[in-house]
Amino acid sequence: MRHNSPKFFLLKFSFSVLSFLITALYVQAQQKRIYLANDDHTDYMWDADETTYRDAFLKMLDFYIRKADSTINIGLPSDQQSRFNCDGNFWLWTYEQNKTPLEVSKLIDKIKSGHISVPFNALASCYGGTPAEAVLRGMYYAGSLERRFKLDLNLAVSMENQTLPLGLASLWSGAGAKYSWKGICGCATEFGQEEPSKRENEVYWYTGLDGKKILLKWYSLNDTIPPGGWGLNQSLGGYAEARNPFYAVSACKKKFYATNYKNYEVAGAFGYGYDGIQTFNSDDFINAAKTATDQSYRVIVSNEQDFFKDFESTHGTTLPSLTQTYGNDWDLLCASLAETSAQVKRSLERLRSAESMATLIAPYNIAFGTSLDSARIKAWMGYGMYWEHDWTNDNVKVISSSQRAAWQIKIEAQITDYTDKLYDSTIIELGKQIRKQGTGQRFFVFNPLSWNRSDYADYPYSGADNIIVTDVTTKSRVPHQAITKNGISYLRILASDMPSIGYRVFEIQPGEGTAFPDAAAVSSENTVIENNRYKITINKAGALTSMIDKKNKRECIGTGKANDLGSFSGTGSITVENRGPVSVTLKAISLSPVSHISRITLYKDLPRVDIDNQITDNFIDIKKWEFAFNLNTPETWHEEVGAVIKAKLTSSGGHYSPVSASYKYQTLNHFASVNEASYGITLSNRDCYFMQLGNSTFSSLDETSNTLNVLAGGRAANSYTGLVNQDGDKLFNQSFAISTHTSFNKATEMKIALEHQNPFVTGTITGESGHYPATTYSYLSITDPDVLLWALKPAEEGYAARGIIGRVWNLGSKASKSSIIFHNNIAEAWKTSHVETDISVNPYSGSYLKTSIPAQAMNTYRVKF
Repeated sequence: MRHNSPKFFLLKFSFSVLSFLITALYVQAQQKRIYLANDDHTDYMWDADETTYRDAFLKMLDFYIRKADSTINIGLPSDQQSRFNCDGNFWLWTYEQNKTPLEVSKLIDKIKSGHISVPFNALASCYGGTPAEAVLRGMYYAGSLERRFKLDLNLAVSMENQTLPLGLASLWSGAGAKYSWKGICGCATEFGQEEPSKRENEVYWYTGLDGKKILLKWYSLNDTIPPGGWGLNQSLGGYAEARNPFYAVSACKKKFYATNYKNYEVAGAFGYGYDGIQTFNSDDFINAAKTATDQSYRVIVSNEQDFFKDFESTHGTTLPSLTQTYGNDWDLLCASLAETSAQVKRSLERLRSAESMATLIAPYNIAFGTSLDSARIKAWMGYGMYWEHDWTNDNVKVISSSQRAAWQIKIEAQITDYTDKLYDSTIIELGKQIRKQGTGQRFFVFNPLSWNRSDYADYPYSGADNIIVTDVTTKSRVPHQAITKNGISYLRILASDMPSIGYRVFEIQPGEGTAFPDAAAVSSENTVIENNRYKITINKAGALTSMIDKKNKRECIGTGKANDLGSFSGTGSITVENRGPVSVTLKAISLSPVSHISRITLYKDLPRVDIDNQITDNFIDIKKWEFAFNLNTPETWHEEVGAVIKAKLTSSGGHYSPVSASYKYQTLNHFASVNEASYGITLSNRDCYFMQLGNSTFSSLDETSNTLNVLAGGRAANSYTGLVNQDGDKLFNQSFAISTHTSFNKATEMKIALEHQNPFVTGTITGESGHYPATTYSYLSITDPDVLLWALKPAEEGYAARGIIGRVWNLGSKASKSSIIFHNNIAEAWKTSHVETDISVNPYSGSYLKTSIPAQAMNTYRVKF
């Protein structure tokens, strides 16, 4: 055979090429992948003012747009092209506010091409105490970006803080996020330096109680300080783990052989910016990718998303799933400005009523609320910014404590001003849309919750005393009394069997009414108050020393007290502030341990005790309200962030991680419930953010304590971080309610807390030809009692364009196949993300929206009629 024929050479060449390709593919298959992600970590309002940060955002985004273009134009392969990662969507917000549409379009193009990434969160925040709806509203700008520019966002981050709540996984996932990375500081903390090195799983499915999950990269902080670095937070596991990209490559190579890394083929180091205001560095990342790639390792300049997609594709089916909380660390810093933080919570709760009424108004006044569009968008961004992580106040040479406090107050004002304007305008407009009949003064009482309920209602009134108040639906006379709150006169009535998301109409006529008995009796010393359900004894400082549940024949107060600020001697004075057939209130004034007022109220036929406290002087140290209950080795459930969890370690059947967690303070959103096997006591909380369960410390959880110590305020994270002296505030409003039960149920206890924190809304009826009935009306109802309507509002783009949004939370232990029954027939229905981006068409029939909601899950729907 002749070996020099053309066919032979062609065959030989083809075989060589094939061999080369097979070898290349084999090498690529054997290569471990290392992803290096560049970002500028935003320490907003910590080491610069807002103007400086605005300019830095604009300059950096312009730089990285140009840098991406240049690396593409010179023909660098994809692995070596410039990429940059914003750590908050506030970067894009700022860019949109200050750049031309063409410049914004170029930025959007780079996001779509994968050269710049943006997460759902506005800034790097501490989420441990954040109310669930505040988390979601803080991501609404990201939802707007998705819809306007057809982006597919999938990242969310919570950086630098040492801990992470459980329920955030559900909220992030429900908004549309899929991936997250966590890098911590390991500084300014009581966390314990050894704790961050104990992470058994460094990449895992961060999973909520509802089964929704986020692929999370959270490396142990257990490496050495990189060359030229300042701390471990610039090594793997820190929030600037790619500060030295070349060192990060070598650290990732070691990571592949770590016992707890499970022989994974993919590793990554994210975060360059550290504490700098602005950074302009793509070259080190590009050079690291060029020089460190070989037959064993492929080094890639990353947009973070590529790392997660690779990891999910390669290892996703074998990754562990963790459903646990790590407690609170820097999250506690918001208690160092307690009243401003409380006002944010109160505004969020008030928003529930305002938006529900706006939903009723929208079909008949399409333009309603449009004048508040700009304020609304700023309010949503405010929720995304208020819990930004730099409350530590340890950079006072640049941003003083008073400057930081002023910024927090400004953000709170964005939130509150919008809510108040919407709330006030909806009351007036709804009053116009309800038909007015009869000869007397008529007012509506609106229930913003999704179940029928009875409660008190306060209507601003300064008319005659001799009146009759009638429920025009039942034509029955209702108990009423005159009260004064904050210098304003009100008519307080007992409004019974109020419809779900609806109203009843009441009429005031002159005349001598029925003499109803007082709602409660008071002892001659004003220290005992008693109705048909509870008998309460208080001391002169407003602390409950006894609470007898008459129905169940139980003493509820243990060896301590309830609502005790630490007065010990109980010095002060008690008076009856108001007394009538709806409610009776005792008012205690005390100077110990700090000047404060406590009001204890019992109602006719309502199964709770209301407690309204005002601390009326500035305080420097940590203050707590003690609630010591008469329960033996109970277990405590509490609403964390988007989840109701058990305050025990996972090893004891609870939801707290046994390692790498901080236990001293637990999140206290709407309620905490302390329970024996057949009896329990629930504390509703309107204003505060955290509680200490018994004698819990940063390193140990007092799992079976019967005492809740609610944090009134102070520098609780440690003694040297947080704002100083509450920024001089001298008035703190902190409201609670106590109720009892024989069987704990998450939905039932949440309902009681929501009733306490969402009083009925009242307004004058002025509509001579209104669209709504003159007697009563209900907008919707839900067939499953464990499913609660969490939000009801016109869609962000307007009622005419996209209808209404309804968010529901199934707090039951089983999946729900319930229906939401509307007053009108449905024309179109969608299941959406929590930030209102459509996911899929949702089934309906007539006025019935058919839902399928996993246990413990929130779902969001969009409906047009």
